[in-house]
Amino acid sequence: MFLTGFADEAGKDIATQIKAIKALGWHFMEMRNVDGKNLGTFTDAEFVQIEEALAAADIKVNCFGSPIANWSRHPRKEEDFAKDLAELEIALPRMQKLGIKVLRGMSYVPAEDEAPDSPELEKIIFSKVKRLVRRCADAGIVYGHENCRNYGGLSYQHTLRLLEQVNDDNLTLIYDTGNPTFTLRHIGSKPYPTQSSWEFYTKVKPYITYVHIKDATATLDADGNPVPKFCYAGDGEGDIRAILIDLFRNQYDGGFSIEPHVATVFHATDNPEDSSVQLQRRLDTFIDYGRRFAKLLQECKQIAAK
Repeated sequence: MFLTGFADEAGKDIATQIKAIKALGWHFMEMRNVDGKNLGTFTDAEFVQIEEALAAADIKVNCFGSPIANWSRHPRKEEDFAKDLAELEIALPRMQKLGIKVLRGMSYVPAEDEAPDSPELEKIIFSKVKRLVRRCADAGIVYGHENCRNYGGLSYQHTLRLLEQVNDDNLTLIYDTGNPTFTLRHIGSKPYPTQSSWEFYTKVKPYITYVHIKDATATLDADGNPVPKFCYAGDGEGDIRAILIDLFRNQYDGGFSIEPHVATVFHATDNPEDSSVQLQRRLDTFIDYGRRFAKLLQECKQIAAK
């Protein structure tokens, strides 16, 4: 078992990200963005600087939190798929050089102007994800699918269908405890309720190889859309305690990656982190979140052992 986290929530630059991980006494980070770029978009010079900084700090990157097939990319847009392939070609050799074994990928943003899970659209999604999974396999990299704002995140049934139809041992699941709390459960007929994190977890747990820790509560607005309020792990509706205890009772020995969203929502445009006070709050909150989660983790481990 090991602890890690989306270090870009602590700060934009690599020095601050390393500082946060070192403050927690951890040896790993999940790398998403550094100064607004990622492993698929850094220049060669930028990558070398990051590689040297990580080596000097003795910090390893356990997972690339990539944008591949994510909520900004549509399954019907061939230019989005071309972007995925192009970024993979740049990122995969860099992952190999850094010793990163897992790429966090997704399954494309749900369509809004048609049924997001029509058989015809599903066929496109499964085909494209399979190609991405195979390309990662060729490089010795596991494609870990996260239940986020994507096809697989529509419900546990959609995730299971994705696994069945892609049918590739190189496709595993990264389970995010918080995302179901503010994602509608696309099973049955409208109006859809929000999902249960515990239900989702129990249905997919045989395929989980890595866990993202996020927590939130959510209310529905006038249009029936969830509005999340992020909180510390264990304080929301993500069923984190129950999930941790169950994982330990089933001998889970993988990683836990914190993705707080407490001091800053990663892709919100209305929360600029531009003042010294805000930047320090961002760093301090990440460290505080990590310490609190580490304590919660040990408590749940002790309960599971009884």
